[in-house]
Amino acid sequence: MGQGEASARGTTMEGDCLSCIKYLMFVFNFLIFLGGSFLLGVGVWVLVDPTGFREIVAANPLLFTGVYIVLGMGGMLFLLGFLGCCGAIRENKCLLLFFFMLILLIFLAELAAAILAFIFREHLTREYFTKELKRHYQGYNNTDVFTSTWNAIMTTFDCCGVNSPEDFKDSRFRLINQNHMVPEACCQRSSQTGELAYIGQEQCLTGNMMFRNNKGCYSAVVDYFELYIYVAGALAIVVLTIELFAMVFAMCLFRGIQ
Repeated sequence: MGQGEASARGTTMEGDCLSCIKYLMFVFNFLIFLGGSFLLGVGVWVLVDPTGFREIVAANPLLFTGVYIVLGMGGMLFLLGFLGCCGAIRENKCLLLFFFMLILLIFLAELAAAILAFIFREHLTREYFTKELKRHYQGYNNTDVFTSTWNAIMTTFDCCGVNSPEDFKDSRFRLINQNHMVPEACCQRSSQTGELAYIGQEQCLTGNMMFRNNKGCYSAVVDYFELYIYVAGALAIVVLTIELFAMVFAMCLFRGIQ
């Protein structure tokens, strides 16, 4: 009798534990599902918005790329949350295994990205960006991805060059545009009748410091994203921890389903 009662009590506790894991997994994945739906909705709205926001995004390569990143992340989270919810609530071993494999692939991809970022960290230095700017930047060729991206960065952050406007000395830009000391994207702008217009454009292009942005883009971007970098690092740690727990919960539920 004692062994039977102990066995029944153990079975009940095991069932309660699995039930707790199941509902925790459902709630967790439902939140992921809602987050993915929200990101998908925002991305689709930006792409089809009839009020003109689409044209603003399309004109800025950084924003244009960001919209597709948001769509990709939203789709991935939507699928992940859906699989986790269905697998947990229906106790479907196939869905749980697929969910586990998908989380594992994402975890390994993030780990590989972190390792690659550490290995190629020297490519994020001022010297590397300056060398690439001198070698590839053309100034007014918007069909060139490198040039259009740099134009977008300089106009968005009101900066010029990597370190300063002096970066354009002995550059490909000066070879192509010998009469211009800096590109148009380096010139200061002001809002006139609701639209941004260049101030003293001719003086700026010929090198007048009063009419150009003199701050380097490396410092401008780092200053702007300094807070976000720390927040992103903290979020990355939280996300990796959540992914580990999600894999553990999924495998426990998978093994516990009879």
